Parts: sequence; C-alpha cells; structure tokens
Amino acid sequence: MLWDASGSLRMYADDERTREVGQTQSTGEVSEQGRATGGGGDGGKGFDQGKSATAKRVPDSEPERRAQCAGADTSSSKKETNLQALSHRLKSGAYRAKPVRRVYIPKTDGRLRPLGVTALEDKIVQRATVEVMNAIYEADFLGFSYGFRPGRSQHNSLDAFYTGLLTKHVNWVLDLDIRGFFDAILHEWLVKFIEHRIADRRVVRLIQKWLNAGVLEDGKRTRMEEGTPQGGSASPLLANIYLHYVFDLWVQAWRQKRAHGDVIVVRYADDIVVGFQREADAKRFWAELTERFRKFRLELHPEKTRLLEFGPFAAANRKQRGEGKPETFDFLGFTHICGKKRSNGYFTVVRQTVRKRLQAKLNAVKTELKLRMHASIPHIGKWLRAVVGGHIRYYGVPMNAAALNLFRYRVGQLWYRTLLRRSQRSHLRRERMQRLIDHWLPPARVYHPFPLRRMGVIT
Repeated sequence: MLWDASGSLRMYADDERTREVGQTQSTGEVSEQGRATGGGGDGGKGFDQGKSATAKRVPDSEPERRAQCAGADTSSSKKETNLQALSHRLKSGAYRAKPVRRVYIPKTDGRLRPLGVTALEDKIVQRATVEVMNAIYEADFLGFSYGFRPGRSQHNSLDAFYTGLLTKHVNWVLDLDIRGFFDAILHEWLVKFIEHRIADRRVVRLIQKWLNAGVLEDGKRTRMEEGTPQGGSASPLLANIYLHYVFDLWVQAWRQKRAHGDVIVVRYADDIVVGFQREADAKRFWAELTERFRKFRLELHPEKTRLLEFGPFAAANRKQRGEGKPETFDFLGFTHICGKKRSNGYFTVVRQTVRKRLQAKLNAVKTELKLRMHASIPHIGKWLRAVVGGHIRYYGVPMNAAALNLFRYRVGQLWYRTLLRRSQRSHLRRERMQRLIDHWLPPARVYHPFPLRRMGVIT
C-alpha cells in the first residue's frame, strides 16, 4: 500500500524533517536553483560549529545523558504514532488537507513572487503521491519537456535547445512567457486531465483536497478555484500535467501537420522557447497558440512574448536591411546571442549570464556580508566558497568565462570592503586579502562541456 506507515510515509517524513531543520539552521542564502535571485551557493549552514547557537551541549552527568536518550526515544515514538494516525486517515478517507500559508519573495524585476508553505503532514503525503504519479506520467511526457522531471535538469534543456539551433534549420525564435501560469491553472480542467490517465478515484480525490484547501494569508483563509501554490511538492507535477495536455500534445501535432519547415521546441516548466525555419510558420503558430491558451484561460504576456530573427543568417539579413545586430533572448538564466566561432567563423550560440541575475546575486551577497560583518574570516570564507562555487557550477558553460571571473572578482571586492569596515584602526593589506580570496573562493572555470558533445553522449 502507498500509505503504509512502515514504508514510504516514514521515508518521506524523515526527509521532510531533515529539510525543515536545514531551513531553520540556514542563514537565509538563496541556492543556485532558487528563483529569487538566480545566483549560486547553498552554504551558510552553521560552519563555525564552536560558536553556533544551535550547537548541542555535551551532557555533564549520567542523569542528563539518560534524560537525553529518553527524550529521543519519546520523539521517535511520537513520530511513529503520528505516521500511523496519518496512514489510518488516508486509508479511511478522513484525511483533510490544511490551507497553504502564502508568503512573498522578491523577484529580480522588483515584483513579488507568491509562494505557498505547505504543512508538514501535507508535504509527506504529496511527496509519496508524486513518487507514484511520476512513474505513470514519465511514460507519457514528451521528450522536449524538461522541467521538474527525474533525471532531467536545466542544463539538459539548455543543451537541447543549443543543439537544435545548430543542427536544424532555425531562423526565427519565439520566446514565450505565460502570464501568472501557476495562478491561472483551472482546477476543473486539471482534474479532467488527471482522470484521463488515472482511474483510481482515491488519488483523484486526494488531489482535489489539496486544490480545494485554499490559501491562508494574513490570518484569512481564501478558497481558490484556480491556481496551484508554488512551493508545494505536488505543484510542479500538476503544472507539468496541465501543460502536457494544453501545450505539449498540441504543439507536437501542430509541427507534424501544420508546419512547412523545421520546428524545435524546448519547455522547462512554464519557460518555453520555440524555433522555426520560416517566419510565416512562427506567426501562424503564435496566433493559433493564443487561441488555444484562451480556451484554458491562459494568456501570453504581451510584452515578454517576442518573435525575433535568430540563427546563422540573422546577422547578414539584418545588416542588409540596416537593422543592426540580431536580438538576444533570455532562457533559464542565460542570455543567448548570435556569435561566430574563432576557429572557422561558423555560426554558434553564445550563452552568457543574464546581467540582471548577476547583479541581483551580488546585491544579495552584499546584504548578507553586512549581517556577517563581525563573524570570523573562516566562517565567512566557507559561506562565500559555497556561494561562488554554486554560481560557477551552474553558469560555468563554454564562452561564459568572462561573466564567471567578473562574479568572483566582485564578490572578492565586496568581502574586502566588508573587512575594512569592521574596525577603524586595523588595516587589511591587499596582498593578504588576495591570499584570502585565493584560499577561500574557488577559481572561475567552465564546468560543462559543449552541448553537442554532451548530447552526443546522452543520445
């Protein structure tokens, strides 16, 4: 049984408790995969253990040690009891989902992104359910869908689009942006899509309970008829299911029956880019997709959705028309630029860190350094090593070395200025600061191979 407390529920409960403890002990840094700043690093998790406020005190006497052991046994027994009760409620149908607490985090453009904080019980049930549903839908999802799928990552989707641009006849790129996608998912259609594949009414009712639980904001509970809160364990899979029926299957049929030239598609969650050989195909696709989305109350952002000339002939064509260099577009944190190889002058795609993401991460590092100003140098150094290392591991793609070196250099500057402000008397020489930077900050280097090489190995 899926809900056996001795099986999957216990495993997910332990995992969720570990994650919550990690969040409690962390110091607020944003991980590389996080969407708040797009920068790197997942450190700052109590490196200075000797001075950490959460460090455990060693018991001084035998009674204290016995009391600690008894407390641990009581906690384990209580957890087992709670899991057994949760399992019983799931089997009997008495389980009720709690409303999701809504919080907001800043986006790189200054706006706020709503996130949903799910109750621990609901997280455990959602993760166990998603594990089972993933095994079902992985057989149905199409190859150009990469977001939140087992064994797939952002770099897989970036490599796929890069390879398509260089190996297919692509002259136009349609950069799609769905306005408020997670808040616009219609519950009625989502349930129909799930029922189309899953016949077990218990699973369908369980998902309906999560959708109907509502949102808790400022102490007020609001019931929602559309949208899935970002941040829940089930939201990414539900969003993928929704777009699988609304977009993926439709675009697969469209490019086979309606297109007159090559068409490439890459989707990572709600971030979509489509490449076309013919401009007429691109414009017709844009118009028909708008109508398709309108049926499901989805809307393409009028300012962020763009059709641009991009490919091996874009530079020459625009120069002939007197329009300047080809336009660029952003996808998963990288600005894609039409370029040429130094070796033979052939067309290639240059990928560089999005400037707004880079600056946002530097601002976050600067703010955190002010809070850690009087911490020890090893404490700050270990945290910065994690931040810079995470940034370089994600953005370390070929032809992006300049942006990597810039990020590392700017972080070193911010650290130097912070150390100078700690005291008006002491003076930190640049030679010593350079030694600290070389010791703590990892060197900027390319971590990822050229996509054509990696895709050749994968396929």
